[in-house]
Amino acid sequence: MNIKNKKIHKLVFQIFKKHGLTSEHSKICSDAILNAELVGAHSHGLSRLKMYCERIKEKLIKPNPKIKIKKISQSIAHINADDSIGFVAADLALKIAIKNALKTGIGLVAVKNSNHYGLSGYYAEKAVKKNLITMIYTNAPPAIAPHGALKSLLGTNPICFGVPTGTKVPFILDSSNSMINRGKIRLAKKNNTKLPAGVALDRFGKPTRDPQKALEGIQLPMAGFRGSGLAWMVDILSGLITGSNHAGKVKDPFEDFSGPQNVGHLFFLFKANLFIGDYRKRIKENIKIIKKLPKLKSTKEIFYPGENKYKRFLKNSKKQIKISSAVLKDLKILISD
Repeated sequence: MNIKNKKIHKLVFQIFKKHGLTSEHSKICSDAILNAELVGAHSHGLSRLKMYCERIKEKLIKPNPKIKIKKISQSIAHINADDSIGFVAADLALKIAIKNALKTGIGLVAVKNSNHYGLSGYYAEKAVKKNLITMIYTNAPPAIAPHGALKSLLGTNPICFGVPTGTKVPFILDSSNSMINRGKIRLAKKNNTKLPAGVALDRFGKPTRDPQKALEGIQLPMAGFRGSGLAWMVDILSGLITGSNHAGKVKDPFEDFSGPQNVGHLFFLFKANLFIGDYRKRIKENIKIIKKLPKLKSTKEIFYPGENKYKRFLKNSKKQIKISSAVLKDLKILISD
């Protein structure tokens, strides 16, 4: 079924309001979820709405948290999100990091006691618009096994890097450290479809394309031991040093209702012209050189990270959003509860 963007936004806003969030917080959440749909990241959009609402009902996400901000310096802050929904915690952290970076050159904000916050790239784009280079990290429930282990412990733990390019299209690299992000596996399960080959193992260590067996087993990291190491790095940066859960203790938001997730986030921003004055000229030159490289026969154009996502956003913004029957069923239940 296809539904207009504005109608989707209004519906999601109303659902969050019904679950006790303020109008301001409901808008922050609905903005982020709609953005995920528009850039084609359906695994981080409407398909997760039911999960957020269930965790609010079970009092594992607080609709009106008492968020505390500890100012460490003019550039650094530490936020206790008080089990806030991740969108709200991340929005606040980003605003503080941007403010500090524009004032001092650097903005570093750590967040603890948060929850899943959607797409890291969504926040990076906002910082890049302020001419800030950004690095964002967040940890997640166990999915990847440390190299050589048969048990999952590390999250898919995305790495996000954003750079202004001097154009409307920012350079945004937002990638999980697994062959496929966990949200896509859950979406495959929801839509009763198989996974691509080579992305997961079952709990016995055998390759599987069954999404349920993949969720119960192990997701394969990108680049073998390198991907496992990067996932571990992000767990340290966003979980361990922020005071959040780490080392496999982040709870699965869909299946583990025994307590709050206590996800951690880390936002590190700095001015693009902090060291050199001609930054925009140099980044344009950098991109131009790479785009002019000889191409494979199957390649028409070399894109930098973020270009294709921007094109999808523009294209999808002009048309209605396609919603699967499973997600539509969830929306009807949530709005009628």
